Amino acid sequence: MSRAEKKGLTPELIIRLIGLCFFAYLFFGFMLMPCLNTLTSIFNTTNAAGQRDAFAVIRFFLAGNMKSYVWNSLKLAVMLVITVNIVGISIVLLTEYFDIKGARILRLGYMTTMIYSGVALVTGYMFLYANDGIITKMLVEAFPDFNPNWFSGYNAVLFTMTFACTSNHMLFLRNAIRGIDYNTVEAARNMGANPFRVLWTVVLPTLIPTLFSLTVMTFITGLCAMSAPTLLGYDSINPEIVRLAGSSTADEAFPQARAALLSIILAMFTIVLLTVLSAYERRGHYLSVSKTKAKLKKQKINNPVANVIAHIYAYILFIIYMTPVVMIIIFSFQTYSAVRMRKLDLSQWTLVNFFGQEDYSYLTSRGSYKIRKGAISGVFSNEATLGGIKLSFILSALAAAMACVIVVVACNYMFNKKHKKSGVVLEYALLFPWLLPTILICYSYRTYFNNTGIWYVGNQNLYFGANVRMLIVMAYTVTKLPFSLRMIKASFYAIDEELEDAAKNLGASPLRTFLQVKLPIILPSVLAVFALNFNALFTEYDMSATFASTYGTSYAMVIQAMCREEGLYGYNVNASGRRCASTVFIMIVSGIILYLVYGVGARDLSERRAAREKWKKFFRKFSGKKEAKA
Repeated sequence: MSRAEKKGLTPELIIRLIGLCFFAYLFFGFMLMPCLNTLTSIFNTTNAAGQRDAFAVIRFFLAGNMKSYVWNSLKLAVMLVITVNIVGISIVLLTEYFDIKGARILRLGYMTTMIYSGVALVTGYMFLYANDGIITKMLVEAFPDFNPNWFSGYNAVLFTMTFACTSNHMLFLRNAIRGIDYNTVEAARNMGANPFRVLWTVVLPTLIPTLFSLTVMTFITGLCAMSAPTLLGYDSINPEIVRLAGSSTADEAFPQARAALLSIILAMFTIVLLTVLSAYERRGHYLSVSKTKAKLKKQKINNPVANVIAHIYAYILFIIYMTPVVMIIIFSFQTYSAVRMRKLDLSQWTLVNFFGQEDYSYLTSRGSYKIRKGAISGVFSNEATLGGIKLSFILSALAAAMACVIVVVACNYMFNKKHKKSGVVLEYALLFPWLLPTILICYSYRTYFNNTGIWYVGNQNLYFGANVRMLIVMAYTVTKLPFSLRMIKASFYAIDEELEDAAKNLGASPLRTFLQVKLPIILPSVLAVFALNFNALFTEYDMSATFASTYGTSYAMVIQAMCREEGLYGYNVNASGRRCASTVFIMIVSGIILYLVYGVGARDLSERRAAREKWKKFFRKFSGKKEAKA
């Protein structure tokens, strides 16, 4: 044994020390320091005479209209808790608890918000209900006095986000209902209780922990809303923070400090809510069930009137969910004139919104016609759109991969140090970003790293030029660490400790045990987390808007910018059509990823073997027929 090994300087120890140093660098350099800088910037403002006035921003907040942004966000969050829970609970009950005809089709419609969200979803609703939307034009034609600008502001944001935020109910509440023991339901029915009384007294009480978690997360979502308020014209906190971040003292009084104060207010609300949620979860909730658990059977609604009302309500919701999706798909194959006029032209179908280019001829102010080469172009032939796709794809893939790698290494360390404080400290450090709103983290990065005085990043201005891409990747990664930790940590509990002991008894080092024993077991879960992270980041708009620059323009921002300038000087004539095609592309990518995660990835070993044997049998049969013909 060498002297180095006697002192304990093994390769595993060296790797562990490097890892701990990296985590310390990540936590202090990219989580703690930028946020502390934002907090202290509130009290570093100066007055007109150049004197430091620590409470100038706070006085400005109390005396000015900044309170209205906080109140608007609170009002939206409270109302979303009510509307999202009503719609979310009802769609889960209609598809999983009650016996409703066509439940499978209804479920697919209700789950469409999982394949497109954020900017894509909001623009889909605007395509129908905005002042030039399809349904709004129909209403104006039918009722001439109808206000074409009805879909804007608070009501429009509430309506859009109500249906956008039910995807969590379809994921988590659906699983909770499917896990209910049917024996308890059947016992209540045998005692003479009708289906609605059973639902109220037996089923819903078992769902309270899940509903409480969903309520808190919905409240935080409404409080930190960005895409819908920005596009639909509602003055809430996040859009105001982004606006102030791009302003200067020449335009208005200390905008950066005001943005910091609003960010801190958001952080305070988020910390309080997550603390309440954690305390509630620690209380524990247990349900006494029979030893032999029975699968839940759907309940028939015996009252014919109630049954008809339930079916009507279910299909009205289905129409609301599906209409934007269907219209976007159809109009993505329409000409630019049909898309801009919001009128279907069934005689002309085109793929130009996806592929190819066409010239556009338009009349100038001088009365002469001018041809703009390639002004009509598709998603995959437009240079700016294709550049946005490539940038978003690369940055999202890098961030999703980095988050998974960091969390896997951290979880391995935490499980090896179960009873030591270092493992607990590491876990809380990785959960730290969950205590803060995403906009606070991004704003802190923008202000803190927008100078050359940060020594631990090589005195480089990370917000300047192409460096902003590294800043976006770091922001993406940090914000995805808590979710990745919560998902991947659960997969480590599935590792049998006897396998690890057996590897150690055979002389395998900890590093080899991790690579050859643990990693293959958790790899499906890690890939699933990577897919979900990538799915969320690929169409991300909120963080990208904070880092808006020439070198950091994401896919969603490219589409929005083009649609705002559609047809200006003869450029981007079919920007709206290309946005429809982009949304279809996003749906396809998201759908494939969700199928791989929740379809193929959710199968157990027996189901995978059965599917494999089915395909083998099919190919043998197919090849046998070909040989017979030969």
